[in-house]
Amino acid sequence: MQMHRKSRTALLIGLALAGGLSSTMASAADTGGSQFSNKLLLTGGVSQIEGSAGGGLTPWAVIGGYGTQDEIGGNAFYSRVNLPDYHLDDVGALVGFYNRVEVSFAQQRFNTEQVGGALGLGNGFTFTQNVIGVKVRLFGDVVLDQDSWMPQVSIGIQHKKNDQAAVLRFIGAKSDQGNDYYISATKLFLSQSLLVNATLRYTKANQIGILGFGGDKNNTYKPEFAGSVAYLLSRNWAIGAEYRQKPNNLGIAREDNWYDAFVAWAPTKHVSLTLAYVDLGNIVIKRQQRGMYASVQVGF
Repeated sequence: MQMHRKSRTALLIGLALAGGLSSTMASAADTGGSQFSNKLLLTGGVSQIEGSAGGGLTPWAVIGGYGTQDEIGGNAFYSRVNLPDYHLDDVGALVGFYNRVEVSFAQQRFNTEQVGGALGLGNGFTFTQNVIGVKVRLFGDVVLDQDSWMPQVSIGIQHKKNDQAAVLRFIGAKSDQGNDYYISATKLFLSQSLLVNATLRYTKANQIGILGFGGDKNNTYKPEFAGSVAYLLSRNWAIGAEYRQKPNNLGIAREDNWYDAFVAWAPTKHVSLTLAYVDLGNIVIKRQQRGMYASVQVGF
């Protein structure tokens, strides 16, 4: 009963964000959109797999949506990661308030396919994780600060709750929920069409929380680095690459760092598509988990 109440609570949060996004978009349409969307295309990033604005693998310092300091912006997204032995479905939404605060929600469904059967869990056994995020811009402006080396800097927290507590305890995880804390610095060199991001994350999440938090090898927070580089081919197209360090807390399941190479296309401020090749390394008993990531984002 308690688990169902928590699931309903997470669903209500997601619906509230989506409802707020829909009503605000409707309001923008009623007013001709004059109070929204003064940012440059792609400078708000895309939807990261944990729901925050950024690259596919890691949050950036940018506030999601195209709202400026007097405006509200928002996005909703669906992402899919296909790997040789697993797949991940990811949906979520965020709202950015006045280019200062971002609130996000994402639900990740990690399907173990045939690996679940080999582990005695059943083919297609699925871990579901809800992620609630808050990000606050401290200083800097990624677009306006072109006459300075000062980046835009933000701090954030992502609270994660997994629905498979019993399985996680069995494999050695210490908890089915936890928080990630991070600080991100993002700099856009507009004349060079280059965006650079660095993120330092304090975490003890196993496979971003899909395998719980902490373990028999380590149950303390550790700093993990992530970086992104994006090159703007035009106002509508960007290519780039990302790297994300990850902890290695579980003796039963070695964890590798993640990499990707991506291309993003934004024909308008209301929609963007991202495709990436991802290398996620070892996941539980399967090595060389490399495959494709695809994401569609709509918003304002």
